[in-house]
Amino acid sequence: MGADAFWPRQAVSVALQADKTSADYARLAALCEQLGFDGISVYGDLGYQPPVAVLAILAEHTQHVRLGVACMNPFTTHPFELASQHAEIDAMSGHRAYFGIARGAWLDRVGLNPSRPIQAVAEAVDIVRLLLAGDDSGYDGDIYHLLPGARLAGTRPRTDVHVLVGTWGPAGAQRAASYAQECKIGGTANADMVHLYRGWLGAAPVGVVAGAVTVVDDDRIAARHLARQQVAHYLDVVAPLDPTFEPPPGLLEALRSRLQAGDAEGAGSLVPDEVLDRFSLAGDPDEVARRAAALYDAGAARVEFGTPHGLTPDRGLELLGRRVLPQLREAIA
Repeated sequence: MGADAFWPRQAVSVALQADKTSADYARLAALCEQLGFDGISVYGDLGYQPPVAVLAILAEHTQHVRLGVACMNPFTTHPFELASQHAEIDAMSGHRAYFGIARGAWLDRVGLNPSRPIQAVAEAVDIVRLLLAGDDSGYDGDIYHLLPGARLAGTRPRTDVHVLVGTWGPAGAQRAASYAQECKIGGTANADMVHLYRGWLGAAPVGVVAGAVTVVDDDRIAARHLARQQVAHYLDVVAPLDPTFEPPPGLLEALRSRLQAGDAEGAGSLVPDEVLDRFSLAGDPDEVARRAAALYDAGAARVEFGTPHGLTPDRGLELLGRRVLPQLREAIA
């Protein structure tokens, strides 16, 4: 099953951080669907609310948009439990859920240091598909194991699981191409990176997803100011993964120092324009639309607008839906 079987061609989705109230999720979910986005993802970042709980609310308050976690983690939660969570959300949403999985970041904070993440992610997907298909024959992998008879209770078998793998490197991308429908480069708005990644996948029918911090407002300066603070928090993770980008000398160390001191404002002030544009979609609606369209031109099958979306979430989503999305639809028609 290729990416187009689940998502429309050159899809547009939004991502929410799991840090809001139930009322917020209900309101934002309805707004995203009303505005015509193709999907809503929930981040699975360490330390935030369980994304499966957020997705349950999103499923209840939407009817058409695709839903999923970007991404679940097989090192903090066993694949058996991941399969169970996905099965529940897929059933609640009327089979609108995709299964997103990645190694994840900041695992050292909880004493985890996975040595074979590419193999572990692949085996986790094997287990999820096995269990969702109702197969209880067991699994004997290099990392994960299921005894014969292990099965999900009360779950109707499904074999058409749409899998997204979050991975930045060529080895991870090429391995994922053998079993996934999408690969996501989380935290990039860099068309050069998307083009390179598409080359790694070759002719494999796998969609490339580019997603990044997004801040849109008619006040371009304010939008980019907020985006700098957001980007500063994860630049230390993603910048070293991008082979098309060389950070300015000393930048990552300076950011780390400011953030450790609790100075998010100061950290953001250190992010130069050229760095901001590689790792976020920030500015006025025309600028954001133009830069998102460039990601499709570079080979992306889906662009995902990440939080915080705007100076306020509702205003950001309104601008994305009413002024950015129409331009994208026209550009990729």
